[in-house]
Amino acid sequence: MDGTRITVALDDQSGGFEVSPDRVRLGDLVRFSADVKEFLQGDGKELDTRNLEVQVIRGSFALQTFPLVGVPKLFSDLRALHDSELMDVIDAKRKAVIERWQKAARSVRGLSYKISAPFFDRPLVVSAQSDFRADDADHWVVVERYVRGEIQEAGGSRRPNAHVKLPSGNVLIVETDKELLRTDKINRLYKTAMLRIKAEYNVKTRELRNARLLGFVEYAADVDEADIARMTRHGAEAWKDVPDASAWVDELRGGPH
Repeated sequence: MDGTRITVALDDQSGGFEVSPDRVRLGDLVRFSADVKEFLQGDGKELDTRNLEVQVIRGSFALQTFPLVGVPKLFSDLRALHDSELMDVIDAKRKAVIERWQKAARSVRGLSYKISAPFFDRPLVVSAQSDFRADDADHWVVVERYVRGEIQEAGGSRRPNAHVKLPSGNVLIVETDKELLRTDKINRLYKTAMLRIKAEYNVKTRELRNARLLGFVEYAADVDEADIARMTRHGAEAWKDVPDASAWVDELRGGPH
């Protein structure tokens, strides 16, 4: 299957017009292009998408690769998706893209995604009628929790969200609503914030997904150096007569472990 072209298409009529190369909302174009890049690249070991050339073609709005060579895992994943909606063997990043598309297709009327390849007898379609799902679905539980991170982007007209860069370096996309953002009187862009969210949490991988913002939580991020110095002095005074603090603690515990 070397030298095969892959076509990924966005079919969207939710805006009152059919998306095409002649007319597409900028936000949709950016998200779709990023999703296609992530899907084709997968875990990044097989295909370098930085220099990948594509064509923009009709159908409704579609990106078609030039012939791809040496990507057996991509072709294998495509066949697996074509044969079954249970995503038990495909690359994790490709699985995440399909999950996002499945959720979006169920939420937005007139939205679907199609993947075509010469070795398919029919396009692979993600729509409101499809049911692509992960085999690890029972590992996901709904939780409410606090997360801290830098707000890198906030807003959106159709599906408002905030992009939060976590301390790990990962970016968590948190859905919100216009009213919450509109009434927030603090400019949080490019600043660290504490958020209370509701999300799905994977008990195996500790990954969060489908997060929704419940509210911002005010907290003091600054450290009072004078308070730290004062507590350090008090601690040093309290422990000045103890020659070996570690040995003293071990003795209280009943001996070293």
